[in-house]
Amino acid sequence: MADSAMTATFLAVTGGASLLAVTARRLHPTDRLPSLEGWALADRSLGPVWTWLLLGGTIFTAYTFTAVPGLAYGNGAPAFFAVPYTVIVCPLAFVLLSRLWTVARRHGYVTAADFVRGRYGSPPLALVVALTGILATMPYLALQLLGIRAVLTAGGVYPQGVAGDLVMVALFAGLAVATYRHGLRAPTVISALKAGAVFVSVTAVCWLVLGRLGGPGAVFDGAARRLGGTDAAHSALLLTPGQQPAYATLALGSALALLMYPHVLTAGFAADGPRTLRKVSVALPAWTGLLALFGFLGLAALAAGVRAPKGGAEAAVPMLVDRLMPAPLAGLVFAAITVGALVPAAVMSIAAATSFVRNVYVEYVNPTATPKRQVRIARAVSLTAKAGAVAFVFGLRDQDAINLQLLGGVWILQIFPAVAIGLFTGRLHPRALLAGWAVGMAAGTYLVVREGFSSVVPFGFGDRPPQVYAGLAALLLNLVVAVAGTAVLERLGAPRGADATHLPSRLTVRRRPETGANNP
Repeated sequence: MADSAMTATFLAVTGGASLLAVTARRLHPTDRLPSLEGWALADRSLGPVWTWLLLGGTIFTAYTFTAVPGLAYGNGAPAFFAVPYTVIVCPLAFVLLSRLWTVARRHGYVTAADFVRGRYGSPPLALVVALTGILATMPYLALQLLGIRAVLTAGGVYPQGVAGDLVMVALFAGLAVATYRHGLRAPTVISALKAGAVFVSVTAVCWLVLGRLGGPGAVFDGAARRLGGTDAAHSALLLTPGQQPAYATLALGSALALLMYPHVLTAGFAADGPRTLRKVSVALPAWTGLLALFGFLGLAALAAGVRAPKGGAEAAVPMLVDRLMPAPLAGLVFAAITVGALVPAAVMSIAAATSFVRNVYVEYVNPTATPKRQVRIARAVSLTAKAGAVAFVFGLRDQDAINLQLLGGVWILQIFPAVAIGLFTGRLHPRALLAGWAVGMAAGTYLVVREGFSSVVPFGFGDRPPQVYAGLAALLLNLVVAVAGTAVLERLGAPRGADATHLPSRLTVRRRPETGANNP
């Protein structure tokens, strides 16, 4: 059970987040009339510092900060695929986000589906992109609440029964009100508190853990013995050759999928220019270093002899913090993870609401909706998304949300050809992209479900095919169908919609006369 010092620190930090959210209206205030761009993207006005805080706070969720150390606690080395995966994201964001921002700003696009609609002139393709994004986002949103509950329960801060449920609702209610009123500005200002609390608390925890356990060598040796080895070199702390394909494909596939999530694109679209996004992409590895420290704490929990409940490895680090840390510092850690869930949860609800309004409501229900009407509907949908996430958490098993989120990562990767490849070439036919999307969705779902909701599946021929990430295997099938379908449809002379983006229709390489350098 939490003592008074821990509870006081926890309430001070979470209360500070609520107070910050109230001040969100002061972040780049404007006299413009209400618009979806203003509510969902903060008028595309965030500079480098705010964009770094928001994008990092959106990508690195509370679930990430609990799942990675939990996986390290239970499996060792495979958990650290998240470190190269978040590093791979940085050059991808440098190229893709800045280019997509430029096109979106020029044409007033607010979502990825807006871009697809303009690029291919295909409402059905834009619709499946929007619905895939919403479908993949909702279980991810629910997992933020599960992350909060797991951490607070392990630390004794979460009351049992109805009282605990009311605490969860109260935490989310403040966020819902602030997001309803101020849109993306609310999670933006909270992201500053998240960054400060998480960086300070985790650095302090690692320093204290190293002091208590005798340094990094003792931590790795202790964890190795707990995992059944004799030392770090002869244990699950190192990848075996058979694990390497799964590790590599998980890292690559997760990086490609991450930039397709609506909440990540929403945070990127809020920047004030492509130069800002390139600066932020270079600085994002600071958040990756933080994630690596969380993974290390999972190993430290092993070395310290923490016994997490069966099926609840994500509680290992909170239990370690509760055992070794002074009460005020433990309260700070629990509050930091809680605030860490509020930022991505808010951005996810905003992104899902924006996709629904722009690509479903306006496209198919009310094409003449005024900007004020669009904002009103988006606010209502964002509240509905948060309420749905709360109901999901209280009504279904934790494993159901985890399984759906695993599928969500596979699903969102299937829009990569339409969005990311579409930034560089318009040669793929929209009908072929639709067929590829359908094949990828079906194949990815089948592979994951067949393996008992494991994202790593055997793929190939022979007695022992390599284990790879199911999303990447499905994406490969998706691309094969899209390319082959394009060739067939072009041969048949199938019409395609008009391209309104003014991007090149094919990938070209031009030469700079003054330097002789090649540029795409």
